[in-house]
Amino acid sequence: MRHVLSAVVQNVPGVLAHISGMLASRGYNIDSLAVGETQDPHLSRMTFVLVGDDQVLEQVRKQLEKIVTVVRVLDISSQNFVERDLMLIKVAAVPGGTRSEIIEFTTIFRGRIVDVGNEEVIIEISGTENKIEAFIDLMRQFGIRELVRSGRIAMVRSGCSIEDQMVDPH
Repeated sequence: MRHVLSAVVQNVPGVLAHISGMLASRGYNIDSLAVGETQDPHLSRMTFVLVGDDQVLEQVRKQLEKIVTVVRVLDISSQNFVERDLMLIKVAAVPGGTRSEIIEFTTIFRGRIVDVGNEEVIIEISGTENKIEAFIDLMRQFGIRELVRSGRIAMVRSGCSIEDQMVDPH
């Protein structure tokens, strides 16, 4: 089962290394990890995607809550939440018909061209994992030169703030 965990952590050097090292040393595989500052510059939000049963999830949560720099942890998988990935993809696109086709697909997927070269374009796409994967599959025919993706980010839908749901373990 796929679990999305959201952790609020102190925004201090080494917190990412500490947490990812702890998870790796215990044999937990992180499918996706994204970290960014919150509205409070002293705190960051880490979004983890892990695969495992409920027992694995509970162990990971307990281990995270033991870390001093972790303020709060919540499994938002069971909540009504919005998640997004961000991708930059460089695709071979010689001027003419091929480039026009790529631009058309980009528009359909609500992406945008962020850089144009003589023989390639860089496209920015954000959305669900399925949307990103579908766009990648579509671009393979043109020749993907390079691709980079962010980790998944997620937020509980309106009316339910993560801060309201989390209990401070410390």
